[in-house]
Amino acid sequence: MAGTSPAMTRKNSGEEKMKTVHLPNRHRGEIEAELGGRRFTLVLTLGALAELESAFGADDLVALAERFERGRMSARDAIRVIGAGLRGAGNEIADEEVARLAAAGGAAGYVRIVSELLAATFGANEPE
Repeated sequence: MAGTSPAMTRKNSGEEKMKTVHLPNRHRGEIEAELGGRRFTLVLTLGALAELESAFGADDLVALAERFERGRMSARDAIRVIGAGLRGAGNEIADEEVARLAAAGGAAGYVRIVSELLAATFGANEPE
């Protein structure tokens, strides 16, 4: 099928399952990223945002957005955001597994993924 590529997801039992990755729809806040040599769709759904509110101790979405606007992010923060985005797109993956996935470009690659995902979610313009 045009516009799709296979990606692997892990179920809690550890078995691997093929999942089709579609072209991301930016109007729905989706992005596509390569992690661990595989292409994934990521999206911060309402459930994923609630997960991040809890993880970061934010009282609401405004507080969460303000936290990200400060422009400071730890490696642990990036793991949480990327993990929530992967789970929001239907991938069954724990943060511990996300932490083991390599991104093209190293640390800069993780920052790019998080930045694109937050921009797609909160409606910020992409950098020119």
